[in-house]
Amino acid sequence: MNLLESRSDHAEQTDDRSISRGDAAASAFVSAAPRLFTIGLRILQDVGEAEDVVQETWLRWARADRSIVNNPSAFLALTTTRLAINVAQSARRRHETSAGPWLPETSDRSVSPETAAERREAVNTALWLLLERLSPAERAAYLLRIAFDYPYRRISEILHLGEDHARQLVRRARDHLATERRHPISTTAHRRLVRTFLAAAETGDLAELEELLAADLAR
Repeated sequence: MNLLESRSDHAEQTDDRSISRGDAAASAFVSAAPRLFTIGLRILQDVGEAEDVVQETWLRWARADRSIVNNPSAFLALTTTRLAINVAQSARRRHETSAGPWLPETSDRSVSPETAAERREAVNTALWLLLERLSPAERAAYLLRIAFDYPYRRISEILHLGEDHARQLVRRARDHLATERRHPISTTAHRRLVRTFLAAAETGDLAELEELLAADLAR
């Protein structure tokens, strides 16, 4: 085989690998799309906006460095949730609904230090608000359901309560986030929640967050 043929074969193999990775990315997204739409619709209560959010999630997924994404399903769900919450918090919807916390861009290591610091500050503020306005049970149910799309049955298992109770907690959390009530906050508890939440959002491993939220109910 001459040098020209060798280079041609190498180029074909590279193209095949690129096509294979593209097919895998598309397959992962298509499999997750119904769940992503459900997440967007639950947060936005608008079919068109939910569809727009799912489309934007695809664009983010197509541009992402997927080699560092360990859990595509978690990445897509978290990205959809973050985008939907951003839409809900926009000026044109702020008068219609009270939105939940802003979520960080998952597995995005290309952002500048300034942007990363801004995102962490946004999470700090959002979780401070949850600590300030929600009871431990409301906070746990709200975070697991809205931020991480847990089914109510799983929430009830983690928090040791009935499914109907879990649904009521999420509804009450939404109502209380729109109020001005204040609970005393421990800065140590806030730092621990921020650290655990960010680790869960970045890795997709929620075991430590589940344990922390469940332990808060027992205190």
